[in-house]
Amino acid sequence: MGVAFGELINGEEVTIEALQGKIIAIDAMNMLYQFVTTIRQHDGTPLKDSHGNITSHLTGLFARCSRLMEKGLKLVFVFDGEMPPLKKLERERRQKLKEEAATSFAEAEASNNLEEMRKFASRSARVTTEMINESKELLQALGIPVVEAPSEGEAQAAYMVAKGDCDYVASQDFDCLIYGAPRVVRNLSLSQKRKKINALTYKTILPEIVTLDKTLKDLKLNLEQLRSLSIIIGTDFNIGGVKGLGPKKGLSVVKEFKTPENIFKNINFSESFPDVTWQEVYDTISKMPNTDNYSLVWKDIDEDKVKDILVKKHDFSESRVLGGIEAVALSKKLSQQTNLGKFF
Repeated sequence: MGVAFGELINGEEVTIEALQGKIIAIDAMNMLYQFVTTIRQHDGTPLKDSHGNITSHLTGLFARCSRLMEKGLKLVFVFDGEMPPLKKLERERRQKLKEEAATSFAEAEASNNLEEMRKFASRSARVTTEMINESKELLQALGIPVVEAPSEGEAQAAYMVAKGDCDYVASQDFDCLIYGAPRVVRNLSLSQKRKKINALTYKTILPEIVTLDKTLKDLKLNLEQLRSLSIIIGTDFNIGGVKGLGPKKGLSVVKEFKTPENIFKNINFSESFPDVTWQEVYDTISKMPNTDNYSLVWKDIDEDKVKDILVKKHDFSESRVLGGIEAVALSKKLSQQTNLGKFF
């Protein structure tokens, strides 16, 4: 879901070229959900191979990764581990919404209403365990490191950037900021156009850099206060936030009362969340477990393995797959020659 910080935070647009050579820790689940909800057929159903297996996630991963690698970005994918206990409520909420959307999709399909089918198909999208395992297999075949987080992938990615092993967290959500990510890149894609909501026109989209230091400075907060603000607005651990307090009002409250103890003493948190305390939510965020048990080693693409996964198993076009692989290899070769030329 993500904390609704959007109207409070200003990022800086950059080109993909500005990220060349940077190590990007990608929130894997965030990106996979993007693919399964947006890469679909005209009636809203996901892409499938001849055996009926969904391939939207693989289509998106291969296209996105190969093109970013071609541009010289070093990718790392971080996958979620064990779900925090407080997030189970959010999971149950999402599950119910998906079930309702699936029912609405079936009704739209029965009446051949393509517009409604498209709308409810994306809302019922799921990332299954099988999709996750296939994604990891493809990423490793592409030579991209895969990291298993002990809990939330965004928190682990934030930790890796804070530690200096990666340069940016890539995520559409702002949650990684409350986990202490120093630098975040949003809109990590070579596609520079996105359809406007409820409109037929498109808007230009560029990658956007958000830094924790600038965010705290602009909002005149410290990290403790930013976490308090996120809880007021609503996180995955207290869905919807405190009644009557949106981002701007919440910011005023945080600035007025300053410390978490004083902030939550002066707002009626328990009325909105009778089954959980603010301290439990705060501790879940601030004490999220991370690990140092990972290895960031980038390998050459295993062409045969990629072909086995995409072409043989899932009916991808061999020429398109080979074209993507060759483009990455050529870019890498040219980069090495350029660096060698600089040396001499």
